[in-house]
This record gives sequence, C-alpha cells and structure tokens, in this order.
Amino acid sequence: MKIGILQTGHSPEGLIADFGDYGEMFTYLLDGHDFAFEIYSVVDGQFPPGIHDADGWLVTGSKHGAYEDHPWIPPLEDFLRAAYSAAVPIIGVCFGHQILAQALGGKVEKFSGGWAVGPTEYHMESGEELLLNAWHQDQVTEKPADAKVIATSPHCKYAMLAYGDRALTIQPHPEHSTGFFKGLIEKRGRGVVSNELLNAAESKLDAPVSSAWMADKMAEFFKQPRG
Repeated sequence: MKIGILQTGHSPEGLIADFGDYGEMFTYLLDGHDFAFEIYSVVDGQFPPGIHDADGWLVTGSKHGAYEDHPWIPPLEDFLRAAYSAAVPIIGVCFGHQILAQALGGKVEKFSGGWAVGPTEYHMESGEELLLNAWHQDQVTEKPADAKVIATSPHCKYAMLAYGDRALTIQPHPEHSTGFFKGLIEKRGRGVVSNELLNAAESKLDAPVSSAWMADKMAEFFKQPRG
C-alpha cells in the first residue's frame, strides 16, 4: 500500500540531520507496517499529480496556521476535499488535523487558553488513556458536521476526529521523539512559549508516550477494508 505524505512544513535547521524532516518522521513512525511512501513537499508547492497517485494520504504538521494566507493552502484544501469525496483515506496530524477540518467546513483558531506543550494526556471515547507529545496553540474550535470526536483533553476539545472510514485526524504528535522534542523546545520554543510551560514539558519528557499504539491505529485505519 502506497502512502503519499503531504509535507506542510520543515523541521528546524539543526535537527534534520539527526531526526529527518517532517515527512521522514512519519516513515520512521510507520516503519514495519508494509507501506511504501512518497513525500510531496506541498509547503514548497510540490503537489501530487492527482488524488489517486497514492492509496492513502497523510498530512503533516507545520509551523504555519491553517488560516494564514499562503499560496499552497487553498490548493491543499482543494486536494483534500477531492480525496475525501473520492473516499481516498486521509490521516492528518496537528496542522493536518486542522487543515482537513477547515477544508470540510470547520474552524481553526488560536486557542484562548494558550499553548499545549510536551507530554499530554488524552482520553479516548473508547476508554483508553493516551500520553502523546503536543506542540500547538492553534486548534480546531468548530468541527465539521461529518466529524466524530474520538479523543479529548482538558486543553483541546477536539483532539482527535474520525470521519467514518474516510479520515482520521489527531492534534498531538506521535511522530515526535523525545530527542526531537528537546531540540524543538530550544529551536522554536524559547521566546515564543513561556519558560514555565517549556520547563514543565522538559520535566516530563522521559515519560513513556503512546506513539507505537497510535502508529498501529493509523496503520489499521489505512488498511481497513473499504467498499
């Protein structure tokens, strides 16, 4: 099964050599699930020829806001709407979670409660409790009509959304390793996020996160039978 990765941002300089760019992080996360991958850097204007050039699409995180005026965002929304209408499965993470919601009629805003940073607990509607790394101030504040909430946190009402068998999107970052997250704090956090939040996040970085569990769920979603 071929997964097309729509890369909507780049890893900070100084971290790519050790941890890869955003697209590569997902190839590491989903390694062992018998996928083939092709990465399209849509943030740089590189789009796939069409929605059927992969069996499923994965939209990465980004430092950009879904509501910002960038020339690649409207064609990305058009591409995602077309893939969704054609039932080509989509997974979105952080920015990917937000841009699909926005493309399908939801709303994305800077959250008035500020940033979520570091290992964060999420409650699944199915009963599981997950710990995943968060790094965001933007979030979905109004979900599309088709979306069902499958996980929440006190900081993020719409932390994970399911759109039947067509899309699965999550706000936190299962692809972020502890080492990368430490680098992210230094490269992008200082001077942007309060030291209090960053220090609290650093103090929890050794906690075991649920990335492998989430990777299995993402793989199951892509591979599930579809009519």
